[in-house]
Order: sequence, then C-alpha cells, then structure tokens
Amino acid sequence: MAGSGRERARHWRYAELPGVDLLRARYVEKIFVRHTHENFVIAAIDEGVEVFHHGGADQYAGPGTLALVNPDTPHTGRAGVPEGWHYGAVYPSPELVAEIAAETTTLRGTPGFTRPVLDDPYAAGLVHQVLRAADEGNALAADTLLRVAVTRLLRLNGGTLPQRAPRTAGSRIAARARAVLEERMAAPPTLERLATDLGTSPFALLRAFRAAYGMPPHTWLTDARVRRARHLLDAGSAPAEAAVAVGFTDQPHLNRHFTRSVGVPPGAYQRERKNVQDGAGSLLLPSGTWENRQRSRTAEVRQAENPTPPSSATPWESASPSDCPVSPSG
Repeated sequence: MAGSGRERARHWRYAELPGVDLLRARYVEKIFVRHTHENFVIAAIDEGVEVFHHGGADQYAGPGTLALVNPDTPHTGRAGVPEGWHYGAVYPSPELVAEIAAETTTLRGTPGFTRPVLDDPYAAGLVHQVLRAADEGNALAADTLLRVAVTRLLRLNGGTLPQRAPRTAGSRIAARARAVLEERMAAPPTLERLATDLGTSPFALLRAFRAAYGMPPHTWLTDARVRRARHLLDAGSAPAEAAVAVGFTDQPHLNRHFTRSVGVPPGAYQRERKNVQDGAGSLLLPSGTWENRQRSRTAEVRQAENPTPPSSATPWESASPSDCPVSPSG
C-alpha cells in the first residue's frame, strides 16, 4: 500500500483474475492528468466525490455511484470536496468484457458503457466485494462477482461502441504521426519536424491529432510512455531502466508522470505485481462507516458468496433475475 498521511493507495493484480487490474485508494489532493487506460475503468465511490473530465465536461461521482470509462478514452481525475474521495476499482480487459457481453447480454459489436457515471449502490457493492474476495484469495467469489457486476453494468448502462469515423486526410496524418511517436518514443521529433516529415503544417497536425485521439501529441506521448513503462515493470524491468527505455530523463521523471496517471509510484506498483501470489500486501479496507452503510446494500451479495444450505443458488440466481441474467435473452 503506497502513500502516507491522508492519502493511501494499492494498485495490484490477483493471479486468478487474469487481465484485470485492481485498485483501492483514498485521495485528497491527488490530481490525475489527462490519460487513458487499455482496460475498462469501473470505479465504485464509497466516500467523498470524484470529479473527472470526460467527453467534454466535468463528471461528478459520489457515494454509491460508479465512474465508468471505456478503453482508450481520455479523462482526468480530482477531488470534488475538501475531504477527497475513497473508492475501489476494477479494470477488466476489453476481451473479458466482450466475453461477458456475448454470454449474458444481447449487445453486438464492441460493448462499452454509454454514460460515465451510474448511480447504483448495488453494483458499487459488488465491486468492493470483488476486491475483498481477491484480497482474501477467494478465487471463485472474485471471478463470479466480477462477472455478475459487469453483466449488471452492461444491462443498465451498456451499448455498442461506435465504429471509428471514416478515414479522412486528417485522421490518416494523425495515425501516421502516432506510429512515428510509438517507434521513436525515446527520442521523438519536434512538432515542426514531425509535421514536415508528414507533409503538413504544425497546427494542422495538432488539430488532426487532437481530433483523432482527444489530446495533443505531447500529452499522448507521455501517456503512451507510462503505458509502456507499466508493461516493462510487469516484465521485471527496474523502474530506472524502464524510465530510460521509454524516454523519460531518469527515474524521478518517470515517478512523477507515472503517479499522476496510475495513482501509485512505479516502485510500489511493481512490488504489488511481484506479490501477486504471496499475499504480502494488505488491502486498504473501507472505513467502519462505509461498512455499516454497505451491509444493507450488499446483503444479497454476501448471501450469493455463502448461500445458506441446502440452497445451491448462484449469485445471479440469488439476486434479481433482471439484474443478473444468465443468458443473452434473459
């Protein structure tokens, strides 16, 4: 668990939930810069308020609500009240969400969330139960509850993500610029040099890139460097080595940008990855106040995890059938 004083966070993985990142955090003064995720963001707020810029406007998520962000969608994050916000989050991969959608919903095409904030204390409780099950090493409960939660959210707030707009001259230039930046991440060209090499002007390239990816090239590059650094850290590279490999000047430079996007320093992030199997970390648990409030909200979830004999009902059978369907036509 990283942090001290009023701010604490743990960003980890559970081996039995492949392709899913987990987070429990309390932030007060934390400001997340504009960034993206390769996975979905399903963040359940239990105290305070988070404000995040998404889709051209500030979104507000308070207790009992979920902040929902689709993959590769630029967004920010900050406290909406002086006491900050306390939340738990799961980050399932697009492949896992697509698998769940195909099995339990009628959605076709690429599934995603239609609204960035959903007021649903029941689903928020499911997210916290997933985190608790993962921390306790209860693989069956963690996997089951995650699938139930994603199914519910897709039922309540799911849709088919729009296909990319037709390829225009501007989008083609933006894509070529992105390819150059990916290839030359450690030593990128200036905006003027990049534009000249692509046969356009700096401001034309800037407009095209922003339209295509939601942020200017330099912001996108920082985000891409952090993403690649995460993969290197997961593969065992030391933070100092990862920093140089992706183009940051040194480890403190990586630390600063990594923490502003991921929420924890790269060292703490990597330690939790190494501790996936041994349970060395401890989950930042919700407060007693939160626990009292959630007991009435998640009684059905607890019953789902430990059904009273002789019942053999599964979590989705114990919950409302319309909330947790088990078939696409349900």
